[in-house]
Amino acid sequence: MFNPQLIKDQCVEWIREFFEKNGNGCTAVVGISGGKDSSVAAALCVEALGKDRVIGVLMPQGEQHDIDKAFMLVNHLGIKHYVVNIKDAVAGILNALPEDLQVTAQTVQNIPPRIRMSTLYAVSQSCNGRVCNTCNLSEDWVGYSTRYGDSVGDFSPMSNLTVTEVKEIGYLLGLPRELVDKTPID
Repeated sequence: MFNPQLIKDQCVEWIREFFEKNGNGCTAVVGISGGKDSSVAAALCVEALGKDRVIGVLMPQGEQHDIDKAFMLVNHLGIKHYVVNIKDAVAGILNALPEDLQVTAQTVQNIPPRIRMSTLYAVSQSCNGRVCNTCNLSEDWVGYSTRYGDSVGDFSPMSNLTVTEVKEIGYLLGLPRELVDKTPID
């Protein structure tokens, strides 16, 4: 039987150990969408490292209708955050592709997550950070991620947790229910 308190405590300890071995004094850099995974990952990092060692990065692509949820999270956790709009970077790549190339819908869909990961690493390298992979076991199992996009990071505290378990930990961490229960927009 799943014990959310035990698993949450193990995740927090694992994050602490990771940072002791792989970046003592570094910050955790988390891409913040305002959904359950980024919310729980950021909250676990805050519990493990303290809010002064966690940086959230909000990365809308132009206008993002639900960016208020991302702001709700960073304000709830009290963490430093940056907003980097990736619209021009995505357009730059798409506009630079050769005209005779048949750009697929999948190509267009996967460029933003890859730009977001490049953005997270740019922030991370600029602030002595380590990038948090916010994927969970359910997403990894069904392939609901983008290779070299949201599927990567320096550490992955929720890689062994199903969506249901991530939500249970989110409730335990006292996150706003509207973030934990938010339906993914993609």
